[in-house]
Amino acid sequence: MRPLTEEETKVVFEKLANYIGRNIAFLIDNKEDPHVFRLQKDRVYYVSERISKFATSVSRPNLMSLGICFGKFTKTGKFRLHITSLEYLSKYAKYKVWIKPNGEMPFLYGNHVLKAHIGKMSDDIPEHAGVVVLSMSDIPLGFGVSAKSTNEARNLQPNGIVAFRQGDIGEYLREEDTLFT
Repeated sequence: MRPLTEEETKVVFEKLANYIGRNIAFLIDNKEDPHVFRLQKDRVYYVSERISKFATSVSRPNLMSLGICFGKFTKTGKFRLHITSLEYLSKYAKYKVWIKPNGEMPFLYGNHVLKAHIGKMSDDIPEHAGVVVLSMSDIPLGFGVSAKSTNEARNLQPNGIVAFRQGDIGEYLREEDTLFT
C-alpha cells in the first residue's frame, strides 16, 4: 500500500469533484481523525492515517484491503468509482435525485433513471454532472451522471433518461464474486 502519485491524485480528485465539488476538503481536512488515500494494486482506499501507519507492518502480498475502497484505476489510467464510496458521495454530494418507490427496483437492477421515476431533484443540475440517487426516504441507492440539465429534464417525455447509472447498491449482489477481487 502506497500513497498516490501526483498524477493519480489529480485523476481521483477530478472524478470526486464531479460528484462532491469543493466538499473534497471535508474528506481530507478532518482535524480530529485525518484520513488519506492509499493505492493497493489498482484500487484506491480511503483510510484513517493512524490505521494506514499500522498497515505498513503487513507485507503487500498479504494485505487485501484497508479502509474504504473508493474505486479503481483501469488499465488505461482512468479512475472508476465503486459503490463502496456511496456513503461519502451521498454525504457531500452537490446534486441529488430522489426517485419514487416504483422506480427503485428498476434502478437497483441496473437501469438508468427515467423521468417517470423522478420524485424530486436538485435545482440547477448541469448536463453530465455527477448525481447521487436517493429514495424518497433519503436512503442512498447509487450514483450516476445527469443526462439532461434540470430545466431540460422537466420537458422530457416520461420514458426519457434523466440520469445514467454508474453504480447502485444492487451491485453488492450482482457482482459479489468480482467486487472485491
